[in-house]
Amino acid sequence: MARLREFYEKEVVPALKKDFGFTNPMEIPHMQKIVVNMGVGEAVANGKLIDSAMSDLGLITGQKPRMNRARISVAAFKLRENMPIGCKVTLRGERMYEFFDRLVNLSLPRIRDFRGVPTRGFDGRGNYTLGIKEHIIFPEIDYDKIAQVFGMDITIVTSARTDEQALALLTHMKMPFRKN
Repeated sequence: MARLREFYEKEVVPALKKDFGFTNPMEIPHMQKIVVNMGVGEAVANGKLIDSAMSDLGLITGQKPRMNRARISVAAFKLRENMPIGCKVTLRGERMYEFFDRLVNLSLPRIRDFRGVPTRGFDGRGNYTLGIKEHIIFPEIDYDKIAQVFGMDITIVTSARTDEQALALLTHMKMPFRKN
């Protein structure tokens, strides 16, 4: 069992029960999945960048990424239908908890001048999205071997009904939010 999952079951669940007065254990919010998306717009000009992004994302998440392709052609961007423009991974179960653990405890503190993640990333339905400008903050990436620095979006999908419940869940899971 992942270290963070054990922490969730032993410490976070009782804390959330106490905070919100949940009586049914199925009401207690939990993380359902984490979606990591890496858009590579420069892949239109250089096709090798998408391979580099996919291998880096595979190293970071421990799972093979899925290639995203353009749905429509846009002449202004020299984009044709079906061209590769990014990649994404959906993590569930143990891999999700392992990735979240590495993100919170290893990667986010490596960001320069890090003061916490913003709380404005909630969508109104209990999901949280975080943007990262450089994928080199992850310890799995060797800085000398990367072709280009990519950004990524990390979406944490929870079963929480409101943003307050999701904020409480992620705060108890040790997500470092900014102090306002």
